[in-house]
Amino acid sequence: MTATPPRQPGSPSAPIHGARAMAESFGTDAERYDRARPPYPPALVAAVVGAPPTGPARDVLDVGCGTGIAARQLQAAGCAVLGVEPDARMAAFARERGLPVEVATFEGWEPAGRTFDAVAAAQSWHWVDPAVGAAKAADVLRPGGRLAVFGHVFEPPDDVAHAFAEAFRRVVPESPFAGGSGRRPVEAYQAGYAAVAETIRSTGRFEAPEQWRFDVERTWTRDAWLELLPTTGGLTRLEPDRLAEVLGAVGDAVDAGGGSFTVPFTTLAVSACRAPA
Repeated sequence: MTATPPRQPGSPSAPIHGARAMAESFGTDAERYDRARPPYPPALVAAVVGAPPTGPARDVLDVGCGTGIAARQLQAAGCAVLGVEPDARMAAFARERGLPVEVATFEGWEPAGRTFDAVAAAQSWHWVDPAVGAAKAADVLRPGGRLAVFGHVFEPPDDVAHAFAEAFRRVVPESPFAGGSGRRPVEAYQAGYAAVAETIRSTGRFEAPEQWRFDVERTWTRDAWLELLPTTGGLTRLEPDRLAEVLGAVGDAVDAGGGSFTVPFTTLAVSACRAPA
């Protein structure tokens, strides 16, 4: 997520939340998505919902729940979680694993009078119209309830990023993403989360937003990185032969560096509590 309206680095100038075909393409291989995408830091989950809960399970709305990666962590923390997901294939996968999901965009979703202790958006808020999202979250939060927007930063080494960018330009020259560098610097994402915080603040319905950052080191093998890449927005709709060519070039770069790489792995978040009525 970057500036308001949210854009991805290297993307066209149009707000990314309007790219509905891409937004609803992640279910192309829901099983791979669930397998390849990493979970969220336990400290983040604890900060969002309070852990361990000492009373009844808290009610959480998971916006853009996908296959339920974050939702399962929230459930494990003792929460009752409802997912909202626009891709019916992702929703079906999550339901099979015990998450109740309603198929809709967050903007079009009907709460029917329901309210929640927390609204979470894991790796999904950039697909929500910023003019609607924060205000709607306030509508469904109980006083004092928390909105938490969070996601990972996937930043490979320079040689791997360069190989991806070169292959993508060659294989998919017509793509609006073809001019990108393959880099997703954490600073760009931090600026995006700052913009999200400002959008939340501008509603006048939340306490001052907080920005959180969680850092670890993570080692990616060649296979793990190539498993992850097809779950990212620029690749979810590629034909198999084009995808294989891009992945082959990236795999060669990882192999040239020893078959794996270790990089800082960052998870960023913006959180704000709904102000008293």
